[in-house]
Amino acid sequence: MIREIRNDKDIERCVRVIREAFKTVADEFGLSERSAPTNPAFITFGKLKQSLNQGTHLFGLVKNKQVIGCIAVERSDKDKRIFFIERLAVLPKARHRGQGTELMDFACSYIKSRGGKTVSIGIINENIILKTWYMAYGFKEISTKRFEHLPFTVCFLEKSI
Repeated sequence: MIREIRNDKDIERCVRVIREAFKTVADEFGLSERSAPTNPAFITFGKLKQSLNQGTHLFGLVKNKQVIGCIAVERSDKDKRIFFIERLAVLPKARHRGQGTELMDFACSYIKSRGGKTVSIGIINENIILKTWYMAYGFKEISTKRFEHLPFTVCFLEKSI
């Protein structure tokens, strides 16, 4: 079951899921809170709550009464037909069972029901496994950009829905 996350207890559960899920990526690419402070591996309850208060919608994937995955959706301020996917996370022990696809399918349906035409995401360009997964899901690489404050290149991908 996927449901919107609104209360503090569930937000805290999602913080733990996001941190644990993104820790594997942070470890693989040698990221630290100092080198990549905005990476979801280092998200705090306060930062996630602030994001939700600013219009981001967070959804949790619940199996056996446990939150094992989550995904955030945010509408673009510039073009209301564009939505951003953020913080797609599945606990490492629950991966490779279609949970990420289930969350993406849900998010794309949610976005489409709100008039969305384009889904956009930014990932670590050097994360070839993740990039390949998104491209197999139908995303196309739009651009890459090197940000001075990040120790990696960001790849921007989009999918029309």
